[in-house]
Amino acid sequence: MDEVTKAKQRFSIIGNSPALMGAIERAVKVAPIDLSVLVTGESGSGKEFFPKIIHAFGSRKHKKYIAVNCGAIPEGTIDSELFGHEKGSFTGAISARKGYFEEADGGTIFLDEVAELPLTTQARLLRVLETGEFLKVGSSVVQKTDIRVVAATNVDLIKAVEKGKFREDLYYRLSTVVINVPSLHDRGEDIPLLARKFAADFSEKYITAPISFSEDARRAMMLYRWPGNVRQLKNIVEQLALFEAGTEVNRRTLIESLPLDHSGNSSLITTPRATSYEAEREMLWQTVYSLRNELAELRARFDGISPEHTPYPSSHAATQSLIKYNPVDPSIHFGTQPQENSSTIEDVEAMPTLEDSERDAVIAALKRNNGNKKRAAEQLNISQRTLYRKIHDFGLDLSEGADSSEQ
Repeated sequence: MDEVTKAKQRFSIIGNSPALMGAIERAVKVAPIDLSVLVTGESGSGKEFFPKIIHAFGSRKHKKYIAVNCGAIPEGTIDSELFGHEKGSFTGAISARKGYFEEADGGTIFLDEVAELPLTTQARLLRVLETGEFLKVGSSVVQKTDIRVVAATNVDLIKAVEKGKFREDLYYRLSTVVINVPSLHDRGEDIPLLARKFAADFSEKYITAPISFSEDARRAMMLYRWPGNVRQLKNIVEQLALFEAGTEVNRRTLIESLPLDHSGNSSLITTPRATSYEAEREMLWQTVYSLRNELAELRARFDGISPEHTPYPSSHAATQSLIKYNPVDPSIHFGTQPQENSSTIEDVEAMPTLEDSERDAVIAALKRNNGNKKRAAEQLNISQRTLYRKIHDFGLDLSEGADSSEQ
C-alpha cells in the first residue's frame, strides 16, 4: 500500500480526483523534510487534514501537534497565547504561562488563518522561523524552541502583501513549500462519493433510515458551485438525512435545500467548464428526440402506419443531418392558440439541425408554460441562466403574451 493511500485511510479522506491526490502526495513527500509549509485553499475545502498528514508522516510524529486558529484569538492576547507571558506582565496575568511555541517544542504547530495575525505578531513569528528564538510577553529572556510550522489560509497572501497587511519576508519564509487544496466543485466525481459517505454517517448517528440520491440529483450536485465546499455539502446532507429519511432525494429536493443567491435562485456553477455546453446540448437533444418520437407515433397512428416504420434515428448521429429545415418564426407570442399544423408524415422525415431542434425545444417549453422561464428551464433540465442565454442567442421575442411570473 503506498503512502498516499495510507494517508487517505488514516484520516478518512474521501475522493480520487487528480487535484486531491496530487495535494496528498505533495504533503506525504514533504513530510520527512523539515521545511515550513503553506496550505492554501477555499474555506471548508479540508485544509486542516494536510498539516496532520505532514506531522504523522514526518520525523516529529511522536512529539506534540498543536493546532491554533489565529482568527479566533483576540489581537490583544494573541502574543500571550503563542509565546506565553510572565506573571504581572499585563492586567490579569496572575501567574506565568507557557505559550503554544513552548508547549509544542520538538513537534509541529499548525497556524490556521495565518493571514489574520497582526503585523507585530508576524514579526515575532518571523524571528521564530529564522532563529528559533522568541520572547515571552513581559520578559527579556530569550528562549529557544525547535518547532515545525505549517500555516494555512484562504486569503491570497500576495495581494495581502501588496496591501501591506502581510509581511513579505514572512510570506517567503512560510511558503517554502505550498500545497493547494482543490475546491469541491473542481473535484468532479468526488462530490457524490462524499454525499453518500455523509448520508451513511448521519443515518447511523441519528438512527434514521438512510437516504439515497437519484441520478439527476447527482448531476445537480456536480453542477453546483459549493461556495462552502466540503463543509457546506456535509451540512446539506445532514439536513436531508433528517428531513428526507428513507427516501431517494431527487434534483428538485436537493435544489430546494440549497441556499438562494441574490436573485432568489440556487446559484449553480457560474464559471463555465469545458464540457458544460456539450452536456446541456445533449440534454436538449434528448428532450427534442423524445418529443419527436412521440409526435411520429401519434401521426403514424392517425395515418395507419406502424410506429416502427417511421424513419427516426436511433442514435445521436441524427444531429449531423444536412437536410435543410424551415425553423419556426422567432416572433412568437405566448398565450395564443397554436395554428393548425398542416405537416404530413413526410415532413417528419426531414430532421432539423441540432441548433434548430434546440431552438424549437426552447420555444415549445416556453409556450407550454405560458412564458414562465423557471418552469420551462426545469422541463428542459437546464439552468435558468442557460435558458436566458439561448433565448438571447435564438433572438426570441418574448415581449408579448408572455407570463412574466417566475414563481
